[in-house]
Amino acid sequence: ITQEQFILASHSLHLQRPGCDAVYPVGLCGWRKRCIYFFLLLLFVTMIVNLALTVWIMKVMNFSVDGMGKLQLNQDGLHLEGLSEFQMPLYVTEIKSRRGSSLLLRSDKNVTLNARNNQGQLTGQLSVGPESVEAQCQRLEVRSRDSRNLLFSAEEEEVTMTAEKFTVTGSEGAVFGHSVETPLIQARPSEDLNVAPSSGKNSALCLNSNLPSLLILLDANSIQLGSLPLGVYASSTSQDFQQRVVYEVCVCPSGKMYLSPAESISSCQAMSSICLWS
Repeated sequence: ITQEQFILASHSLHLQRPGCDAVYPVGLCGWRKRCIYFFLLLLFVTMIVNLALTVWIMKVMNFSVDGMGKLQLNQDGLHLEGLSEFQMPLYVTEIKSRRGSSLLLRSDKNVTLNARNNQGQLTGQLSVGPESVEAQCQRLEVRSRDSRNLLFSAEEEEVTMTAEKFTVTGSEGAVFGHSVETPLIQARPSEDLNVAPSSGKNSALCLNSNLPSLLILLDANSIQLGSLPLGVYASSTSQDFQQRVVYEVCVCPSGKMYLSPAESISSCQAMSSICLWS
């Protein structure tokens, strides 16, 4: 090794190394640190305000373990008191009012109740509007208060009324567009019973009952009593009876009516064969 190399090596061994007392800054300093503190303070204030609003809403809405104010949840379902408004459709299995009070459904236009099957198809509809009440179903029934007696039922081909009394209080009475079949037509006490067509004529009148005291007034241009039996007058011969074209209507004590050949005087006989065998 040369002398120059030895001198250089010796100088390099005696070089001073840096000490361990040097300090390096760690973390955020300056404006970054102030921004972090500001965001933390803002988050804390937001949490406080959110908690205060939550407590205020719970206080105003009366939230509790059982429900919210007048809306309570129990095992039977949902209990609601007072007026309520639903903005969206409501699906329930049963709606009932409190005991001793009525159930009120109010709408600005109409109230419509729909019934659907498992496939979602409409099977029945009840619409209550400002001018009419419409029901669309296969069968409409009106029952008594105890739901035992059927008072009224309507189907597509038949309408049935099973009430003990049907009263029409209109000034024009009841109007039927087609034939009417009934076992009894009865007027009120001390009032007349009038059966009159508005236009045309009555086709027939059949009486087969006891008429102890009854006054029947038939006021029409044409009155037809079809299928009445023909009685035989004692003083008339069979040939004269066949040739006669004028008859009088006779009424038996039982109420049965028959035809008898017209004479100068009445030919009706209360003891005729028709009356005896009626």
